[in-house]
Amino acid sequence: MEKESCESLEEALAEARGRAAEVLAGGRLGTVQAFRDHTPDQRVQARIEVSGKGLLRGPEAGIDVMGDGSLVPYTGAIRKRPFEASTLDEAIDGLRRALQS
Repeated sequence: MEKESCESLEEALAEARGRAAEVLAGGRLGTVQAFRDHTPDQRVQARIEVSGKGLLRGPEAGIDVMGDGSLVPYTGAIRKRPFEASTLDEAIDGLRRALQS
């Protein structure tokens, strides 16, 4: 796990976009058998989280890059609320909206 500190929201989103793009450019995950089969679309290959500044706890949002290359952007930390985004750019725009509020 790596943690970066950024000066601005735009810098943090650019870093998140770069890391997600790097994972997407790499290989995909295969199916794993544990107690049952876990297919690539069920496995998180990378979780990229961005936290905003706040008095007690700032807004949080992130993107799960799944093992099949799909993206699951979300808002929240403890109770993640996924939202729709068909591209990485749409996911980053959604994170921007969530973290600016």
